[in-house]
Amino acid sequence: MRTAIICALISGMSVFALGQKNTVTLPSGAKSLVITFKDGHQQTFPAADIARLEFNSTASAPDEYPGRFRGKWKVGTGAGDGTFYITLDNHGNATKSFGASHGTWTVVGEEARITWDDGWHDAIRRVGRKYEKVAYEPGKSFSDSPSNVTEAVNTSPN
Repeated sequence: MRTAIICALISGMSVFALGQKNTVTLPSGAKSLVITFKDGHQQTFPAADIARLEFNSTASAPDEYPGRFRGKWKVGTGAGDGTFYITLDNHGNATKSFGASHGTWTVVGEEARITWDDGWHDAIRRVGRKYEKVAYEPGKSFSDSPSNVTEAVNTSPN
């Protein structure tokens, strides 16, 4: 079963590979390869079962980040009723209309984590049927108590 999955994975990567390919070999002593999928789940393959991995270096991947987080989000400032917008693009870039305008984002578990150039960190996560923006001031981490929590609405869902 595991061999069939590996063959399907390598075959699938080669079907989508257009243009120049890069071949990667596992480092000597590696015991396994762990693949983390876009939805956050992981799968481990024994290194002994893998001959090589090929990646396409010329094609772009328009769906690098999950669609549920990409787009323009209307969020609260955490100070009364003020709002601003956070935009998360396909390639891990984030912009906002309040404070430092540039940051980067990634998906960790079931939330989008944004690190802003000014040191603030935000997370957008689903809570029940809605989303919320959880903000952490500079010096705090995502495991600390948040500085504020407000509603988040994707105004341009994919």
